[in-house]
Amino acid sequence: MKTAIIAVILAIGVYFYGHHKGWDDRDAEMQAEIATKNEEARAKEQALNKQLNSQSAKLQEANDAINEKQSALDRAIRAGRVRLPSSCVQSSPSTGPATVNRDQAGSESDRETLAAIAAIVAQGDRNTEQLNACITAYEQVKEAINGQR
Repeated sequence: MKTAIIAVILAIGVYFYGHHKGWDDRDAEMQAEIATKNEEARAKEQALNKQLNSQSAKLQEANDAINEKQSALDRAIRAGRVRLPSSCVQSSPSTGPATVNRDQAGSESDRETLAAIAAIVAQGDRNTEQLNACITAYEQVKEAINGQR
């Protein structure tokens, strides 16, 4: 009877030891797999960061080109090389001849109008470039993530 109890206790002890050892082995396997997946994720993240940095550099170059173009256009407007067509100027038929020189008064107003139009166009160009950069970056990330599953 005493040996039967010892045998049962020994069997239970061996069972629990094996059970515990199995969980330890499983945990070690899971940790190794998690480490592998983390390394893969870090490598993918670095590649995506490199692509995003490249896209940011391209966007900065495009913005610099737009700023340069706008500066050149602003200089041309101030110098009077860019003018609004005379058909754009509308006057009321009831007004008589202006006593102020039309070229002098209108040219300043025209320059301000042209400068405002140029600023709007440049901002639109910047917004378009930024949107296109976002779309390209999104597509690259989506392709990298969905393509490597």
